[in-house]
Amino acid sequence: MLRMVNSRSLALCLLLFSLASQSDADITGRIHVVDGDTIRVSGQVIRLFGVDAPEVKQTCQTSEGLHWACGAWVSDVLRNAFDGQEAFCVEVEQDRYGRSVARCEVAGVDLGRWLVQRGLAFSYRKYSMDYDLDEKRAAVNDRGLHATRVQNPADFRAASAQAAQKAPDIGCQIKGNISSKGVRIYHLRGQEQYERTRISTLKGERWFCSEAEAKAAGWRRARR
Repeated sequence: MLRMVNSRSLALCLLLFSLASQSDADITGRIHVVDGDTIRVSGQVIRLFGVDAPEVKQTCQTSEGLHWACGAWVSDVLRNAFDGQEAFCVEVEQDRYGRSVARCEVAGVDLGRWLVQRGLAFSYRKYSMDYDLDEKRAAVNDRGLHATRVQNPADFRAASAQAAQKAPDIGCQIKGNISSKGVRIYHLRGQEQYERTRISTLKGERWFCSEAEAKAAGWRRARR
């Protein structure tokens, strides 16, 4: 009898642990679209797994050579289709910014696949091949972005990051960095971390022309 009770207790504990783990990984709630591949659900920022959409500020080029705001367009299409609807997301991992990377569905529709099938985003093959064939079909049929000249979002981010490392003005060499904990720190030339510090304007980091300007904006001086 004792063995049976212990076995039942163990099974119950394992079941509760499994449900708790599943609950922690599941995120449900109404969608607020942030950009083409990022949403907010129940106040939590979620990066859609396996897809890569143009950045909001990214532009594309028509066959006539005209530039248009394709990144903002993708965000608007996703927003008009799903904003405010109930989503069910399962976290796959967390990225280096602490955001949840998850698969999300609305009424059984996989948002990642929905985006790629319509040519609104690319299969992020660096992390997953789940939507590889969906992208190829969209490309063959010139759907969405595939009917225009568009830079791969990862290449666009890399080029933007490289350009961001150049001070906008020769007299504005102070680097305003935001740490992983959200602390705003500025670095002066000659300080230990200056050369290795990278500025990401997408994260809100910036250059300053003087220490007074940096302090007024809420940054503090690096200790070394």
